[in-house]
Amino acid sequence: MTGTIYLGADTRPLEEGWTLLLTEAGRYQVPADLPRAAFHIPASVPGTVAGALTDAGLYDPAHPSALHDKDVWYIRSLDGEAPGPAILRFEGLATIADIFVNNVLAHTCESMFQPVDLSIDLSGSGELVICFRALQPHLERKGPRARWRPRIVDQQGLRLVRTTLLGHMPGWCPEIHPVGPYRPISLIRPSRDAISNLRIRADLDEFGTGQLSVELDEQEGTEMAVLCCGRTAPFERTSNGRLTARLELPGIAAWWPRTHGTPALHELTLAVDGRIHSLGLIGFRRIEIDRGEDGRGFGLKVNGVPVFCRGAVWTNADLLRLPGTAETYAPWLAKAAEANMNMIRIGGTMTYESADFFRLCDRLGIMVWQDLMFANFDYPVSEAGFPAHAVAEVEALLATLQGSPSLAVVAGGSEVFQQGAMLGLPEGVWKGDFFTTTLADAVSAARPDVAYVPNSPYGGSMPFAVNEGVTHYYGVGAYQRPLEDARRANVRFAAECLAFANVPQQRTLDAQLPVPPVHDPRWKARVPRDRGASWDFEDVRDFYLGELHAVDPVELRRTDPASYLDYARATTAEVVTETFGEWRRTGSSCHGGLTWTFQDLEAGPGWGIIDATGEPKSTWYAVKRAFRPVQIQLIDEGTNGLDIHVLNETGISQSVTVEITCLRDGSQPVVSASRSMSLDGRSAHRIAATDLFGAFFDTTYAYRFGPPSHDVTVARLIDKQGVVLSEAFHFPIGRKAARHPARIDHVFHHIDGLWWIELSTQQLAQSVHLDFEHFRPEDDWFHLAPGRTKRIRLYPREGASASLAPRGTLIHLGNRAIQTLG
Repeated sequence: MTGTIYLGADTRPLEEGWTLLLTEAGRYQVPADLPRAAFHIPASVPGTVAGALTDAGLYDPAHPSALHDKDVWYIRSLDGEAPGPAILRFEGLATIADIFVNNVLAHTCESMFQPVDLSIDLSGSGELVICFRALQPHLERKGPRARWRPRIVDQQGLRLVRTTLLGHMPGWCPEIHPVGPYRPISLIRPSRDAISNLRIRADLDEFGTGQLSVELDEQEGTEMAVLCCGRTAPFERTSNGRLTARLELPGIAAWWPRTHGTPALHELTLAVDGRIHSLGLIGFRRIEIDRGEDGRGFGLKVNGVPVFCRGAVWTNADLLRLPGTAETYAPWLAKAAEANMNMIRIGGTMTYESADFFRLCDRLGIMVWQDLMFANFDYPVSEAGFPAHAVAEVEALLATLQGSPSLAVVAGGSEVFQQGAMLGLPEGVWKGDFFTTTLADAVSAARPDVAYVPNSPYGGSMPFAVNEGVTHYYGVGAYQRPLEDARRANVRFAAECLAFANVPQQRTLDAQLPVPPVHDPRWKARVPRDRGASWDFEDVRDFYLGELHAVDPVELRRTDPASYLDYARATTAEVVTETFGEWRRTGSSCHGGLTWTFQDLEAGPGWGIIDATGEPKSTWYAVKRAFRPVQIQLIDEGTNGLDIHVLNETGISQSVTVEITCLRDGSQPVVSASRSMSLDGRSAHRIAATDLFGAFFDTTYAYRFGPPSHDVTVARLIDKQGVVLSEAFHFPIGRKAARHPARIDHVFHHIDGLWWIELSTQQLAQSVHLDFEHFRPEDDWFHLAPGRTKRIRLYPREGASASLAPRGTLIHLGNRAIQTLG
């Protein structure tokens, strides 16, 4: 482990010149024993064994072979390196790895999650070798007896080894074993200045004053100060032998989640005897846990403002190579920002991401919920050395995230408490000091400004109870409860929810999985499922397809597979829209929801709302609409009528107009009304539809006095320039009754180098889908109602020529004839 920052050092990544050799497990102990004539292949660092073998044509990620039964040797010459003292830094080795310098064992790494610094004296020649030992013998060793065994993993011995569960969860992700130097290896030649055990705390008090504290180990014979926002503070020695500098910054521009304000960042620098070194960008914000009026809830307040947290659970940018660069993360996180997400959760079944991930989230205004990598297992917390290694792991992670404002929540792990509790074990068995005290203290020492949760889920009479604390909510979803359960369950905070086999866009299927849907074995292999269950998440999706659209999914996929896939795409989009509409309404008990998951790990109908190629699915577009900070929603309150909910989470007031129209046959207005209002910042309003109409109207068709007078209600929120900020739809007699063969007119516009399409209709069109070969629309799988033109920006796809004009197709559920655009 390293806690030292080498300021102004000559740091050079050792990326080139590596070769890789696979050998029988345990056959060779030192590099000198390796056969000279052995077959080596080039290897990239950072990277993985699976990635290198794939590049050499020796590994098929679609049909992965085992890698944990072999030793793998990474070899690089040190010839030509300038002689002298240096530091070799290994930021992540997966997993049991012997490091040899000039044939001498210098260190043995036992954790995928702890970096290593080695001090060496370079001679100008020699060799650096890393042997990644076969993991299988370590997985087979006997440890303390487990009191429960999770079914999601294929190797129970994983609880004894500090490595990721990725690649070991059949039905969840491809079985690509993570082996190799997946994080950078660097050669550091220190300069004059170095600091150790840096701690940065950037708080915002209730008066808007930034409170900056910087602490580090004592330095002899140096004069040091910190500089931020034009102010300087010297370091002073404290009673514990550390150096501390403090600054007060009145009126500082605060860091906000992107949905609520600007994620302001400020440069922090360190002066050492007059030499200036950057410590990076920091943000000032205050995170508080909001338990609600009854003390049983969970939510976050940021800078004193309650924030509805919404987003998704991150999986991995590339399971084959486990990259950790800003260039790899950026396209994914940009789509999270575009979808109005303000939180990403890194789950305990995944792996830690690099500091670049958090730096991007800092800039984008996306909060991060970070699970520590403890999931489901009964870990050997009483085994000698295990707690100390865990604490060192936490310290290493948080050392790289000092001052990062995006880190908002740290959870001790994922579903450990739930796993034990669901087996009927007493609380004293599954809830212990390791999660409630040991890890909590480690997090508090390194980042006292973040919220800590012992485990996810957590709270209530059982840790998985959805009406208290943090939950993993699958009432709507896997448990096939009606949509109304989202309210009935009284959810407080869903750290994961709404898992479906989300069908990718057809262009992805045509390129990556051109097989018949559902029953082709190649298709079924890509459908997520819980190991040992008699159902999968396609069954879950089909249940709601039948419920929402009054269509038999079995019959539809047999007679019209293309329509079946479109109905499937529309279904998951609608379920997400309805659920988050319920949770975000005025008076809801829920303070956050994170969909499971953000991206797929392989192309197909996975959990991800973005497919493995980076193409958004229908559900991504739905959450983009459902997560808007300025929003209008329609909530069916039965005999109490239809409520209009208007939200403005930003800090800026807006003058808006609320419009509502009930349409017969999707086209003829039966009743309509509008109201102008000033929408204050951080405000929420609930308006009864009848208040706008000025008289009783059975908007929800709850009283049923005669035949229904309308089949859809449309609400719009319009700004003072006439731009539609948000739309909402309600189907009082079901979506089937409002399915119409609407004709949609379109016009393209090319303005200042940007392409737009305008769509209009005389009749409601449900779940309109646009497809362009060279462009991605900013909205898709939306409902289009008469009365106003919808304007959509078209983003050029990567590699598309700037001279290309858009050409594509349009289709919707009510009219299966494909309409040509352009």
